[in-house]
Amino acid sequence: MNKLYKQYFLLLFCALLLNHFQVAAQRESRELQKGWKFAKGPHPEAVNPDFDDSSWQDVRIPHDWAISEDFIKDGNGSTGKLPWKAEGWYRKKLEINEAYKNKRFYLVFDGVMAFPEVYINGKLAGKWDYGYNSFYLDITDFLNFSEENLLAVHADTRKHDSRWYPGGGLYRKVTMLITDPVHVDIWGTYVTTPIINADTATVRISNHILNTSKMGDSVRLKQVILDPSGEQVSAETMTRFLAAGEAAYFETSAKVLKPQLWDLDAPNLYSTLSQVYVKGQLRDEKKTSFGIRSIEFTANDGFHLNGRRVQLKGVNLHHGQGPLGAAFYPRAAERQLEIMQSLGVNAIRNSHNVAAPELLELCDKMGILFFDEIFDKYDAKADIVDTTDFEDFAHRNIRNFIRRDRNHPSVFMWSVGNEIGDVQWNINNGFRRLHTMLNYVNKYDPTRPTTLVNDQLRSAELRHFDLYDVHSWNYGRRYRIARKLEPNKAVVISESASTVSTRGFYEFPLPEKKTDFTKSLQVSSYDLNAPEWAEISDDDFMWQQQEPYVAGEFVWTGFDYLGEPTPYTNKEVEELGFDAEAASRSSYFGIVDLVGIPKDRYYLYKSYWKPEEQTIHILPHWNWQGREGEKTPVFVYTNGDCAELFVNGKSYGKQCKKPESTVSTERFRLMWNDVVYEPGEVKAVAYKDGKQIGEKTLKTAGKATNFSLTADRKIIQANGKDLSYVLVEAFDKKGNPAPLANDVLQIEVTGEGHLAGAGNGNPQSFEAFQNDTVNLFYGKAVIILGSDFEKGTLKLRVKSANLGTETISIKAE
Repeated sequence: MNKLYKQYFLLLFCALLLNHFQVAAQRESRELQKGWKFAKGPHPEAVNPDFDDSSWQDVRIPHDWAISEDFIKDGNGSTGKLPWKAEGWYRKKLEINEAYKNKRFYLVFDGVMAFPEVYINGKLAGKWDYGYNSFYLDITDFLNFSEENLLAVHADTRKHDSRWYPGGGLYRKVTMLITDPVHVDIWGTYVTTPIINADTATVRISNHILNTSKMGDSVRLKQVILDPSGEQVSAETMTRFLAAGEAAYFETSAKVLKPQLWDLDAPNLYSTLSQVYVKGQLRDEKKTSFGIRSIEFTANDGFHLNGRRVQLKGVNLHHGQGPLGAAFYPRAAERQLEIMQSLGVNAIRNSHNVAAPELLELCDKMGILFFDEIFDKYDAKADIVDTTDFEDFAHRNIRNFIRRDRNHPSVFMWSVGNEIGDVQWNINNGFRRLHTMLNYVNKYDPTRPTTLVNDQLRSAELRHFDLYDVHSWNYGRRYRIARKLEPNKAVVISESASTVSTRGFYEFPLPEKKTDFTKSLQVSSYDLNAPEWAEISDDDFMWQQQEPYVAGEFVWTGFDYLGEPTPYTNKEVEELGFDAEAASRSSYFGIVDLVGIPKDRYYLYKSYWKPEEQTIHILPHWNWQGREGEKTPVFVYTNGDCAELFVNGKSYGKQCKKPESTVSTERFRLMWNDVVYEPGEVKAVAYKDGKQIGEKTLKTAGKATNFSLTADRKIIQANGKDLSYVLVEAFDKKGNPAPLANDVLQIEVTGEGHLAGAGNGNPQSFEAFQNDTVNLFYGKAVIILGSDFEKGTLKLRVKSANLGTETISIKAE
């Protein structure tokens, strides 16, 4: 019996040992999130392994070095009035077991702002320039396998230029990838679906395989396809000899029966397993998600997905995440997309720089189309400086951008830049530079259409559109000349509206023209204001109805963002007689505010973009002490076609939308401009096709007496980067929302987590985002809780001198 037990345990040990070696033979991905030290300023000696960084700040990645700092009151509002222009150093110890000495080691940086230099053990391992783009370095030859290693990263934003807040430092994740010497290249898998029909789809898969060893060998690739449920539906193999140091493309095609298409309502994702064998042993396995779907732009019928027309209901999103700054948190991005989908958005344009890779993964999973753009301008905003070799810069940045993103089914178009005046006018070899960029896009992915986003109306007469596939124009029907000169290309409104407003704020009288801005330093939420170069939301709705060939629009913007505070930039407030301190620090463009609280405009878009869902929204609020007896216009945004308005039971009559009106607001809003204010109750009863679909009431609130805390998620992951957003709302003693409450809230966070940020959507607020206080702004604020790395309970306690104290608990699992 003893002998049998010994044999059993010996066999078990051998099996475990074999399993260990099989796992170790495959690639490992380690996110370098913890254990970083950071210091701002020049510290060139920090490259040395024996440098003493004990006094430096402990940080985790992602990290934005400016977002937690105080605002510069007289600073530049256009870039958020935060101290992002600086240089900084990051240091981290890397412990690598000697058993890994025959492996290859890569560092993958999703984005470093800006001009990063990466040092291993005091030696420069590599550098990059463009702060928004992803890049990677092979660090194998710089490592010590018998002692500790030191990774140091220098970032420098002083040469970077921006039109909004860019952040600074290691603001996206950093990954250490460990592979066998024979492996699939990073971003080396390319999946296309050239033939799709109801019964079958042809899936073509190319893998770029490297042999970094000192010996040549026969390499076998097994290419497996898994369906959306994870079941294997195809397996192909091919073998070829790779000499030492050689790289080669292994390409195979497979048939998938009854393909489950990726679509907006059914974002089915397949995946490939690229398995690399040498001498019969599995050396590398790389998993890649993809979707089976067809896309097509037509000149006269817009955009088609899987053979049917889809009107693009899009928004532009900047890379920032409000109080979190540029630091990229997947949950923050997911929440942004959830809010956008809730109002009917089906497409996103990243504006105007390479997005974090997780944003595209989320769009794939959530069924959102993605307009993928790489640059704002071809200058210091793209980190192109006087010494930059443009050809080299274009090639390596386009290469990384396209290779990283080309397998995402959500991506339906590539854009090589936004509003580049000298390119549009062919100044300084503008067309040549444009042609260079587009050539590299087509080199790495010829399967999607390309575009340049334009704003110079008459530049179309130079026919720069001959170089790309789709007319993309910003604002004011500026596409009209390009459309006339080349009617065989589709049209997209790449930036629409730029309506500006402040959540919860209203002014009287209503503006006579869109550019009527006041010295209030806020913009009325009647949604009638826009800059001179832009328009209100309703205009774009009407133009698309009048010109059905337009494939759709991308609203500027889905969320407010730090910087670009039109119409209260430094220059504009000085023209109003203020000094620089009066300039705002964040934009007014968003459909929702900086912390994700909907503005009135949210409901206007939802009423038009999501007509299948009931929407009845009344504005303004009904607390107007001192306006008794004065005319106070009331608007209703609804998916109905008519509504009747009542104030304290008195009818102000029924209004109906006017689909044929040439006044855009009459098509999409219901407006009672002669309502006389009296405290009490406003009620709207909405109708569609003559039938009542619902009603909404709004009451005059008393003094705020209490508040509530509502978490969007009560359970989060203890991974150091998950988030719970807690909405704070003030009420009177009868439970009515208190729209004027501006009380100060004291924040206390205890347990397994931390305060990640807090804000209230006020572009004129200069409270630091990570302080332990936040003011209510028109009755609302948001507190963001972040997880740490231990499981347990996270407790938020919020106290107000006048409104009492509330607590809420979040579980970290």
